Amino acid sequence: MNNNRREFIKKTAAGAAAVSLGGILPGFSAKSYARIPGSNERMGVGVMGVNSRGMQLARNFTKLPDCEITHVSDVDSRAMDKCIATIAEMQGTRPKEAPDFRKSLEDKNMDVLIIAAPDHWHAPATILAAQAGKHVYLEKPCSHNPREGELLVDAAKKYNSVIQMGNQRRSFPNIVAAIAELHSGAIGRVYFAKSWYNSARGSIGIGKETAVPSWLDYELWQGPAPRKPYKDNVVHYTWHWFWHWGTGEALNNGTHFVDLARWGLGVEYPYRVASTGGRYHFKDDQETPDTQVISMDFPNGTGMVWEGRSCNGYPTEGKAVGVIFYGDKGTLWIDENAYKIYDLKNNLIKDVSKNTIEAQATDRSNPSPGGDLLHIQNLFDAIKKGAKLNADILGGHQSTLLVQLGNIALRSGETLDIDPSNGRIKNKSVAKKYWSRDYERGWEPKV
Repeated sequence: MNNNRREFIKKTAAGAAAVSLGGILPGFSAKSYARIPGSNERMGVGVMGVNSRGMQLARNFTKLPDCEITHVSDVDSRAMDKCIATIAEMQGTRPKEAPDFRKSLEDKNMDVLIIAAPDHWHAPATILAAQAGKHVYLEKPCSHNPREGELLVDAAKKYNSVIQMGNQRRSFPNIVAAIAELHSGAIGRVYFAKSWYNSARGSIGIGKETAVPSWLDYELWQGPAPRKPYKDNVVHYTWHWFWHWGTGEALNNGTHFVDLARWGLGVEYPYRVASTGGRYHFKDDQETPDTQVISMDFPNGTGMVWEGRSCNGYPTEGKAVGVIFYGDKGTLWIDENAYKIYDLKNNLIKDVSKNTIEAQATDRSNPSPGGDLLHIQNLFDAIKKGAKLNADILGGHQSTLLVQLGNIALRSGETLDIDPSNGRIKNKSVAKKYWSRDYERGWEPKV
């Protein structure tokens, strides 16, 4: 990449002195040197975690003319090599190999870090990137626990970092139109939303402790999480179903549609959250539920529910995923990038089913290439032109928190009383146990 192709504008957080970077490379300067490229300049982008979703994000970023993938990072050398070869062929220049993503943060030619690593890495990596002056495209969920979400909001403000969560439906044209219909009174006063996810995942079995594969840097894979022996049923993907690293189906897929429900209802934090469910289907190592219902009540007289079934794919309302809004004058139903409106007699009065972009939520690595492009361009416009983010980190935290609270209600066995001004749990013993987590010493995220 040509170092003369753009000028650099350095910013330092007001009043910031030394900044603590948990687990950052020795000798790295924590001074923020956030760069704001001009409107016609290409964005230098690094990607962290490219085994599945990260690979597709890298490919989709590369399709934009104002983007160049500069660094590829992964603890799996096979995935990293494959991604580098793929991107080199697509863009004509070879990204740098950076097995430890922290090394890539030292490069001033990198503007943005894509984070698609496991959930326990999402917030700590984002904070490190923000402290290094980078902007971030962060896959959902934005955090592993509620306290991390609060830290992300603080980091975005302190380090002038543009942080966008990957709830890309916020950029889908027909969904934007559907929410506008709700807010303009198409179904009257909207008072309830129902969302769901249905699938038929198999068993993850009983894991065995074994030698770490030669292609895996398991120490770095664990990163901020307290150390555990390597087992053969955790890496890759099935880490989602262990509380130590993952957050279950509620945050894996529920976050997307709970976010739409929150958007449509016009709410931020609830005052009450309850949940029921469990691991009912298989007898294996999975800790998170395969069946779960989360209910949330809000101070503006509205409520929502999310239902997840990951071992029985029978469709709800004929679809594997979706969200329905109920109002005093009708109903609005959203499916992927389409929507329908019904009156109180269940007559179809509007059908916007033509997809301007393709979307398939059950494709876990590339659910909507076209939607990604719109979401990514929105991120670039926010960085270069000051455009409003469709999915800023405050909203990302608020939506992620809803399903985190659902998991906490399930795990604690309590109905949670919530402070609706900030989303914090009033049940003291529950909050003490679940609001944050333990970290490997030296890896504690700090802003």
